[in-house]
Amino acid sequence: MKTHIYVDGFNLYYRAVKGTKYKWLDLNALCQKLLPKARIERLNYYTARVAARPNDPGQPTRQDTYFRALRTIPHLRIIEGNFISKPARLPLSDNLNKIVSVLRTEEKGSDVNLASHLVHDGHMGEYEQAIVITNDSDLAEPIRIVRDELRLNVGILCPSKYLNPQLKAVITFAKPIRAGVIQASQFPETLLDAVGQFHKPTEWR
Repeated sequence: MKTHIYVDGFNLYYRAVKGTKYKWLDLNALCQKLLPKARIERLNYYTARVAARPNDPGQPTRQDTYFRALRTIPHLRIIEGNFISKPARLPLSDNLNKIVSVLRTEEKGSDVNLASHLVHDGHMGEYEQAIVITNDSDLAEPIRIVRDELRLNVGILCPSKYLNPQLKAVITFAKPIRAGVIQASQFPETLLDAVGQFHKPTEWR
């Protein structure tokens, strides 16, 4: 079945990858292991560029290296949102009467981009089956539109232990992304692209 994959990059990272040594994740290998009968023709990865932090100045470099690895997958596209930082005044958790000024950083665009492409591609007849990697209930409505109004199959590969009930109500099927399949779906430590050889970040080894 002609299949398009839509990956909520930050949802996948924070729910299944962060805190592990398996960040060098080959998304195509992961999807092929979980969907052995699917004919995967497009893989869209939705994310945003991270910024350097005082305690982790190498974060953007590692992300760039990972993007480079992902681009070795011929049918994969990286679609970027962005981070917006703005000052906010919030109470302290241990003293609600004390208000402090903080810099709040929010990721914008990824969910909207994923939802828009999911519905648009389905409307244009570009796939027979869509797979969304997420556990974010914000995507329930576009998934419902594709399944109920466009009459197309929509599956979830869930990066969390439990599937969100709002998603469960609108999908065709779901499969969990277990730690073992993530471990078995890593890129080789050394890869080659048109620029040359590059390696898995040292911090991820």
